Amino acid sequence: MSGPVALVRVPELSDVAEYAYAATVDPPARLVLTAGACPLDAEGLTVAPCDPAAQARQAMANLEVALAAAGARLADVVKTTVYVASPRQGDLVAAWEVVRDAFGDHDPPSTLLGVAVLGYADQLVEVEAVAAVREAVR
Repeated sequence: MSGPVALVRVPELSDVAEYAYAATVDPPARLVLTAGACPLDAEGLTVAPCDPAAQARQAMANLEVALAAAGARLADVVKTTVYVASPRQGDLVAAWEVVRDAFGDHDPPSTLLGVAVLGYADQLVEVEAVAAVREAVR
């Protein structure tokens, strides 16, 4: 049985974007909405201050744990939003490359934003996601 998520390619739009422009979810599916995954370690400390790529790796690891707790995985993600607290486009790109690589061939629609500040001390990256999973047939 295949999953409920289908990524939509849009040939009329630029192929520069490294993600699908849209996604659909076929019923029946259960949506999983995550809080922003932060670059915090097990003790609640922000990892790798001043390193957006390292923080993105930690945020993605934490996102995978949160998704698994809800019965989902990265391949079930329908949409992400990636926040990077930096005015430098290079920092956004560094974080984005880590996020993109974590998804492999599954490239859900995503929004990448540069923001002024995030919630934890020294935090540069946060990743939130929406996933859809098909319930197992009983």
